[in-house]
Amino acid sequence: MADYKKIKTALVSVYHKDNLDVIIRKLHAEGVQFISTGGTQSFIESLGIPCQAVESLTTYPSILGGRVKTLHPKIFGGILGRRDVPQDIAQMDQYEIPEIDLVIVDLYPFEDTVASGAELQAIIEKIDIGGISLIRAAAKNYKDVVIVASKAQYEPFLNQLNEFGAQTTLETRKWFAKEAFGVSSHYDSAIFNYFDGDSASALRYTANSAKILRYGENPHQKGIFYGDFNNIFEKLQGKEISYNNLLDIDAAVNLMMDFDDVTFAILKHNNACGVASRPSVLDAWKDALAGDPVSAFGGVLITNAVIDKATAEEINKIFFEVIIAPDYDTDALEVLTQKKNRIILVQKNVKLPTKQIRSVLNGVLVQDRDLKTETEEDMKTVTEKAPSKSEISDMIFANKIVKHSKSNSIVLAKNGQLCASGVGQTSRVDALKQAIEKAHSFNFDLNGAVMASDAFFPFPDCVEIAKNAGVTAVVQPGGSIKDQESVDYCNKNGVAMVMTGFRHFKH
Repeated sequence: MADYKKIKTALVSVYHKDNLDVIIRKLHAEGVQFISTGGTQSFIESLGIPCQAVESLTTYPSILGGRVKTLHPKIFGGILGRRDVPQDIAQMDQYEIPEIDLVIVDLYPFEDTVASGAELQAIIEKIDIGGISLIRAAAKNYKDVVIVASKAQYEPFLNQLNEFGAQTTLETRKWFAKEAFGVSSHYDSAIFNYFDGDSASALRYTANSAKILRYGENPHQKGIFYGDFNNIFEKLQGKEISYNNLLDIDAAVNLMMDFDDVTFAILKHNNACGVASRPSVLDAWKDALAGDPVSAFGGVLITNAVIDKATAEEINKIFFEVIIAPDYDTDALEVLTQKKNRIILVQKNVKLPTKQIRSVLNGVLVQDRDLKTETEEDMKTVTEKAPSKSEISDMIFANKIVKHSKSNSIVLAKNGQLCASGVGQTSRVDALKQAIEKAHSFNFDLNGAVMASDAFFPFPDCVEIAKNAGVTAVVQPGGSIKDQESVDYCNKNGVAMVMTGFRHFKH
């Protein structure tokens, strides 16, 4: 039992008191003495448990509107004093500093206050000084002191109490110290980011939750997800979500965000292999699947409509990894849950971050998420022939898909349906040829189809190949020094072309 240290005195000063009463009562039953401040002291005493006021220990009142309460040598000496250093013990005896074995403290809700739109002064007052100092001091001296630094640690600490009583091992104290430094680093990052604003002078990014994945992109790679998956989805059933699942889910969600009409999409390796917008979710599914029934095998499915039984019965005919929808009819779920490994997700109405972070070399790249979605107003006709209303509609549809496809990318679409795409090619011509061949392999008639490109055409060869395949309208961002050559070809051959002025590279 030499590894165990007894908790005799606890300093408790918290903002969040939910479920704290159980811990306080358990500690009291174990003979632990309490020191506290203000509201927490009143809370402890309301439980019928005696509690010493910090002010009676320090002989100083809470001053400066509560800004200074615990910042005193009798508090920090009791936390930082090393129990195995005779000089420390002698000084603690000399200055009548009690040993503090447990610190339970949390921090003012800085992030919540900022998110609420509060005024500057209210935000500043939520920058915790005493709390952060107590956390760091207790965590530093984990050899002798237990630190519970947030309400998230109440449950694991209570579990320790219930199993071992008011005593802890060095391993346990070190674990709580690690969690405490996680709390303090996240808190300081939030404050820095608030003051830094849009300056981007440094990157401070933290995530409080980590999920160990089965592996990364490949079995020999370790994979971890940092984020709150449950904040975005309700998982109804299915196996553990993998690294690659998460990449596909992210791509699917971002794609579907651009569609308002009832739409179904099938994704494979972060690219759409089938997309259709239709009046009914059943028709949207059937026509999305028709886009590439081969690639759909093992894919990720997403729709922005409630899935009914009829649609579920059709979906149930194929093998897929993940399905995402805003909701499911009860009888639809009865169909979809027949195979237990399927990951079935309900997407919540939650906004995604507006920044993207990606590691490169010995650093990271940060950029704004591509939130631009072109409308008819963005499409400037540059040819003698103007596109028809149906062609404009299809170009808007196709442009949304090409925006979310790996560059170089070409999308061919007709009547609100993805006919085929060529993605991730080193040449735009190769991407187009790939799309045409694929469309023909699934018996699509490209006469009257539209073509969307994620970037400009450096030469007129793409519009020529597309015209020969039956394409009658083209949407592209423009920006090449040879734009006019593509326009000239279209004018000579009766093809409509619009330029948006917005490139959508995705690497």
